[in-house]
Amino acid sequence: MCTVTFLPLGDKVLLTSNRDEKVIRKRAILPSIARYGETQILFPKDAQAGGTWIGVSEKGTAMVLLNGGFIKHEPAAAYRRSRGLIFLDILSQTSAFAAFKKINLIGIEPFTLIIWENASLHECRWSGEEKYIREMDTTQPHIWSSVTLYAPDIIQKREHWFRNWLIRYPQPSVTDIRNFHLFGGEGDCENDICMNRDNTMATVSVTSIECESSQAIMLYEDLINQEQNEERLAFVQQYPVA
Repeated sequence: MCTVTFLPLGDKVLLTSNRDEKVIRKRAILPSIARYGETQILFPKDAQAGGTWIGVSEKGTAMVLLNGGFIKHEPAAAYRRSRGLIFLDILSQTSAFAAFKKINLIGIEPFTLIIWENASLHECRWSGEEKYIREMDTTQPHIWSSVTLYAPDIIQKREHWFRNWLIRYPQPSVTDIRNFHLFGGEGDCENDICMNRDNTMATVSVTSIECESSQAIMLYEDLINQEQNEERLAFVQQYPVA
């Protein structure tokens, strides 16, 4: 939920997410295809709250969640619904982007959604009071870091690491970007791309969604239990990638 990259790779795009979480949190359920509402969705399931932080639907939409909107916030005592379940509510709709614009988020903790849909990429933020939407250039790579875990100067430093990595890997493979998510940084275990803060908060998994025109491939690696998983979801029709 806390570090996300987007890569356009010719006839496909790749969204990769590091989930930074309390290590005592229940182990996530490995990715599988499930019907949510009227839509088939491929996603790993949060065993504690029942939602997810990354997923792709049979309609060809891929999404990733980051905690926080623009700034680090003080969590409320309770919220109306978990962000992970809101994620599924949005992804299960015919258009996730339209669903984000329409959904009532009052009483929901701040978050950021990265939405890949119909060859468009949107950064959708909920501040806790207002929605903010930015259309991203789909021809360029992008990186996001959660504002709840990383200070602005660290976020800038991580963007610098990513730019330098792109210079070394101008035509990256899926393996290349996953290695960046595992080993990127400068030896600062608290703020590296794969982070660990006193074995209490750490990167617990790395998930990639490789979207082609007719299917998505999800690669999931549980870093705590050293388990890997690969699942595929066929789209109900051909969807544009570029």
